[in-house]
Amino acid sequence: MNFDELSEFQKDLKLLLKKYRTLHDDLNIVKKVLLIAPDERPPFSFRIDQLGIKTCVIKVRKIACKSLKGKGVNSGLRLVYAYFPDEQKITFVELYHKNDKDNEDRNRILVNFS
Repeated sequence: MNFDELSEFQKDLKLLLKKYRTLHDDLNIVKKVLLIAPDERPPFSFRIDQLGIKTCVIKVRKIACKSLKGKGVNSGLRLVYAYFPDEQKITFVELYHKNDKDNEDRNRILVNFS
């Protein structure tokens, strides 16, 4: 499995790293899980529908963050990625905290994958 990141994702990560110093380690754990099960797995992740594109876009709701002690998978971090099963590739689209934004940036998804 190949992992790729949009430039916007890298900006999101850089901003969040100031708040959550363990985010690189936390994302490495997420990558290990995605190697085993890259498709959606409710209640931890789900497919974002009604985008009008063929690409499978998945939002992960339950990410454990070591910087948020005692929260476990209820850290509030959200990860949006595009999964390409034929190419065995995952592209990270967006990373945010639920208190900073209500929903994913659908415009970013449409611009990059339609």
